[in-house]
Amino acid sequence: MASVEVRSVRKSAALRPRGPTKVQPARSMSLDYKYSAARAGVEAGPAANGVGRRAAAAAADEEGEAVPPERDADSPYSSKATTTEEEESAGGGGEVDSASSAAATLRRPSPTAAAGPSPRDTRWGDTSSYGAKKKHRVFCQLPNGDWALCTVITTSGDESVLKVPEGKVLRLKTESLQPANPEILDGVDDLMQLSYLSEPSVLYNLQYRYSQDMIYTKAGPVLVAVNPFKKVALYGNEYIKAYRNKTMDSPHVYAIADSALREMKRDEVNQSIIISGESGAGKTETAKIAMQYLASLGGGSGIEYEILQTNPILEAFGNAKTLRNDNSSRFGKLIEIHFSTTGRICGAMIQTFLLEKSRVVQCAVGERSYHIFYQLCAGAPTTLREKLNLKKVDEYKYLKQSCCYSIAGVDDAEMFHAVTEAMNIVHISKEDQDNVFAMVSAVLWLGDVSFTIIDNENHVEITVEEAAETVSRLLGCSIEDLNLVLSKRHMKVNNENIVQKLTLTQATDTRDALAKALYASLFEWLVEQINKSLSVGKRRTGRSISILDIYGFESFDKNSFEQFCINYANERLQQHFNRHLFKLEQEEYVEDGIDWAKVEFEDNQDCLNLFEKKPLGLLSLLDEESTFPNATDLTFANKLKQHLDTNSCFRGERGKAFTVRHYAGEVAYDTSGFLEKNRDLLHMDSIQFLAKCKLSIPQTFASKMLAQSDNLESVPYRPSVADSQKLSVAMKFKGQLFQLMQRLESTTPHFIRCIKPNNLQLPAIYGQELVLQQLKCCGVLEVVRISRSGYPTRMTHQKFARRYGFLLLEDVASQDPLSVSVAILHQFNILPEMYQVGYTKLFFRTGQIGNLENTRNRTLHGVLRVQSCFRGHQARRHASERIRGVLALQSFIRAENARQSYSSLSKKHRAATLVQKNLKGWLARRYFIKIRKASVVVQSGIRGCLVRRCAGNVDLLNVLREFESKKEADGDQILIKASFLAELQRRILRAEATVREKDEENEMLHQRLQQYENRWLEYEQKMKAMEEMWQKQMRSLQSSLSVAKKSLALDETPRMSDSSVEQSWESNGNHVGGGSSQQLAAAPRITGRDMNASMSVIGRLAEELEQRSQVFADDAKFLVEVKSGQADASLNPDVELRRLKQNFDSWKKDFGSRIRETKVILNKLASGGGGGNESSPNSAKRKWWGRLNTSKFS
Repeated sequence: MASVEVRSVRKSAALRPRGPTKVQPARSMSLDYKYSAARAGVEAGPAANGVGRRAAAAAADEEGEAVPPERDADSPYSSKATTTEEEESAGGGGEVDSASSAAATLRRPSPTAAAGPSPRDTRWGDTSSYGAKKKHRVFCQLPNGDWALCTVITTSGDESVLKVPEGKVLRLKTESLQPANPEILDGVDDLMQLSYLSEPSVLYNLQYRYSQDMIYTKAGPVLVAVNPFKKVALYGNEYIKAYRNKTMDSPHVYAIADSALREMKRDEVNQSIIISGESGAGKTETAKIAMQYLASLGGGSGIEYEILQTNPILEAFGNAKTLRNDNSSRFGKLIEIHFSTTGRICGAMIQTFLLEKSRVVQCAVGERSYHIFYQLCAGAPTTLREKLNLKKVDEYKYLKQSCCYSIAGVDDAEMFHAVTEAMNIVHISKEDQDNVFAMVSAVLWLGDVSFTIIDNENHVEITVEEAAETVSRLLGCSIEDLNLVLSKRHMKVNNENIVQKLTLTQATDTRDALAKALYASLFEWLVEQINKSLSVGKRRTGRSISILDIYGFESFDKNSFEQFCINYANERLQQHFNRHLFKLEQEEYVEDGIDWAKVEFEDNQDCLNLFEKKPLGLLSLLDEESTFPNATDLTFANKLKQHLDTNSCFRGERGKAFTVRHYAGEVAYDTSGFLEKNRDLLHMDSIQFLAKCKLSIPQTFASKMLAQSDNLESVPYRPSVADSQKLSVAMKFKGQLFQLMQRLESTTPHFIRCIKPNNLQLPAIYGQELVLQQLKCCGVLEVVRISRSGYPTRMTHQKFARRYGFLLLEDVASQDPLSVSVAILHQFNILPEMYQVGYTKLFFRTGQIGNLENTRNRTLHGVLRVQSCFRGHQARRHASERIRGVLALQSFIRAENARQSYSSLSKKHRAATLVQKNLKGWLARRYFIKIRKASVVVQSGIRGCLVRRCAGNVDLLNVLREFESKKEADGDQILIKASFLAELQRRILRAEATVREKDEENEMLHQRLQQYENRWLEYEQKMKAMEEMWQKQMRSLQSSLSVAKKSLALDETPRMSDSSVEQSWESNGNHVGGGSSQQLAAAPRITGRDMNASMSVIGRLAEELEQRSQVFADDAKFLVEVKSGQADASLNPDVELRRLKQNFDSWKKDFGSRIRETKVILNKLASGGGGGNESSPNSAKRKWWGRLNTSKFS
């Protein structure tokens, strides 16, 4: 037993007093004195930590009186007042606290709990002399083991008649009852403020607050957080701002984090926040909430966002679904957040403890392995899925053995994307991410590797199938190497290398050990990469806040090696907690100068010696037994019983079991699997196999394992280096724990104990036995017990005098607060041993403030009844005045609203009229322009027809010159068009730049694009129609030219001295004119020369026709490609199409006129050569050719 000083923390919820400035007795108060809420210092806000108003409301309903709902802020309990009259009314009328009926019974109590108080409970000495009084509230234990708040009806002898919340009446022994606190103390935010510190009082107070979603409660220096299993409105930027500005001081994780940050800046001492609790109690979420607050206050550099993003990665690779928790952390972690000289976060470092590797290869039914396996299978993209050859989760052997593949309300695919985003934020490269997921997939496929028995001795080889091939590809090795490491083992005996074939069981164990080693090494590698990303470097100043999220004390029906290590860690943390608590207690008592006696408390040093003592401690014996190859779990249990049976904290059990007496109670451990889990051996062949892999990550794992093997000192009883490549798990964990404790000893700790209210993980269910067990395991009841031995209730002299000074029978307004306080104590006959007067405060034992509160409440109750009548009269009068004012104000407001509405409607009507006018005008103008364009087209056609009919005869030479001049003019026009197109291209580029700068016009552009597509369909149809028209016109021109050629050929044949034709001409006398034979001889020579010129002109016209038709066809095809997007050009296809049509029309008109002129000239030449005889056959042919051409071009 150790002797230490005890203290209780200062009440954090002190409010600014707003009561009367002078203290005077009740009988000397003036008649017009009002005890108002303003005088009493009522604070109605988040900082008030309001509790229920049931008692006042119940008394008001029975007595027909109005009771104000406010509470006195000067109360040391931060709660509202009640009176003895109300208590009596509640007791006589049977009004019982309704909140107590919400207690849910989840498990049957232990026999010792049902039979009577345990030895630990007897230390609550302030309840032993309590006698039940009529109409008082007490706690009684129901047959199911739960405590219920009851009302005493009658008391006779040593028995009492009680009324329970369900309305039943019980008769119990008076000595079995526990006193209940006054209703003023219902739901206090600090358990130290309770007058009666007992188990039922603590349970009831936590349940009362839990039912009102007040999940945080102070227990001295400890924050108790009850998991609500639902979202509560206690977080966010508004709450962070309130706690930062000190406008809210109710218990909260934010308050703990704010206190740590302020103390770090003020004292320049590192801080630590220690979060503990059993699985499912909310440790991980609490740690994230604390990190969120620190990141909000110390952020600014961007590193705080990276720190927050480490949570999805660590949860994916280190958390799993268990029967008790859907997101259970299967490892412990310490996050050390570093701050710069300006108080900003500049980096962080993460340290992990004791990852549960066995979960990789073995899961209980209803549980899941680590989240990343399911997230990868559900959310991997197609390319990654094909690369890793992923299957469904229910097709992997490691995952399907639990028959649980999903979590209600959790999307694994979405969580996988969150993990990848977090990896990007913490600067894990894409290549490393692919390698990480390849290792995860390799672990899954390793479980599917099967073996084939090859001989009668049960020796095996791997079966070459999809699983083996996939594992070898993912690890970058050959199937032969994989078969060698899983089916054979190399050993060195007497300097000789021996190859041993493995049996099926040995090969399976080797495969599982390789899978566990791969995953554990991958987890450590991820933590190293995160630490590199969050490294501080030169910015480190030494100031830091460490957040420890570690397992709480665990006691199950069957406790194995994991619970053994976890409870050992909690023993260490409890000792650290005790030293810190008693140190602060001593400082406060010394600071206020009070007389106090040292208190004996139960130290857990004996239990720690049982674990750590050498060479006969639990850890030493476990490590020693693990070195013997023939040792079994039974031999280990027998060795423990042989060497430790005399230890007071140890008790041997039958078989493989033993019991350890921890600070939180006795725990029975089963040694099954202890040695195997402690050894956690990975043979040297497996390490060398990883070193031979082509991928860098397995090589990194192997090099780290080999480095650990090289750093080990020589250990006796180790048979070979292959079996000693690393420390045992227990010794490694012990070393990490010692480093952790050294780090925590150099910090100022802040404690958060997380409580799980039920095992169903459902809201609004509160199991008393489960909560009580956790309170004992977390040491909260121990804190309360030690604080009760001291002076848990304390109040400053000024506050005590202001609160109770008016109860004095004489006027003491002129005296100082200390004198007033002493006078109050003497008047109410409070024993001197029940209080201490310090320099600045009064310190009270538990339960001593109740009489003062009862007297004060009775006095104030009478004042409140008078005030209620007067305030009701004032309120009714003010309400009538306000109603009249409101009606008048409403009439003016409604009239103004009506005028504004009419004005708005008038403006809208005028605007609509103006819009309609402009729209109708625009439609009319557009219709007019359309009609005008159509008229112009009709006029141009008619005028062209008239011009063609009235065209005169022009010489052929003038026709040619005019053609050449037009060709040159067309060339100039083409150059002009090219420059114009270049200008258009520059304008389009500027327009495109403008479009890119105006993102807000995207929607308009999409609409215009739809319109352009519709117009494009119309233009495409028009272009097709024009193309058909052009082709028809081209064919017409070509046919005309071919006819002209044939006609000229027929005219030239008789003039080339064809004998048959000449004879026919000479025999026909009608064809011979009145000229002489000389004229007949000269005519063919003249006509032949003219005809050669005519043929050359016609040939040029035909050639021009072919070239022009090809040019127009190419231009039309190019515009179609530009419009459809097949070609890229900086021009407007609509404008160019109109210009092409105009050019084609003008050229067609010009070409037709030139053909007509050529026809006229040829007619003249023909008539001149034939002697002007119109009745000749040649004349008939020329007339036919002219008619044909005229009909074609008209």
